[in-house]
Amino acid sequence: MTATLDRKTWMGILAQAPAKDLDRLWSEQGISPKYTWLRQPEIGAAMVRGRAGGTGAPFNLGEVTVTRCSLQLQSGEVGHAYVQGRNKAKATQAALVDAMMQTEMAGPLATLVLEPLAADRKATQRARASKAAATKVEFFTMARGED
Repeated sequence: MTATLDRKTWMGILAQAPAKDLDRLWSEQGISPKYTWLRQPEIGAAMVRGRAGGTGAPFNLGEVTVTRCSLQLQSGEVGHAYVQGRNKAKATQAALVDAMMQTEMAGPLATLVLEPLAADRKATQRARASKAAATKVEFFTMARGED
């Protein structure tokens, strides 16, 4: 996974990860880089758009709360984060991972933080899909013999 990991992918993993899982994996690494704030964590709202049936015309579905921040490591790399909800700590950790993924720490961080988060996400998606599949109803028509 590390070889194919681009910024869009790791930002998606960080944004979708549960805060407790990101916090646990980040804390296990014991990394505390020095950084300066470019934009401290702030809470706001973003408009969520939808499409009827997934293919129809887009429409405004509603607003969702987001937390965003930007920081710069002492070595110069800039990290950004936008996460759903009001969790400033998660936004900070996501921004730190984003910045550090642009350094020589990218390989170890991908292996120790991002890959477990992505694996947990896939496992959750599989569990949800199998639960939904268990409720699937097959409809069929029986011929009644009236011609």
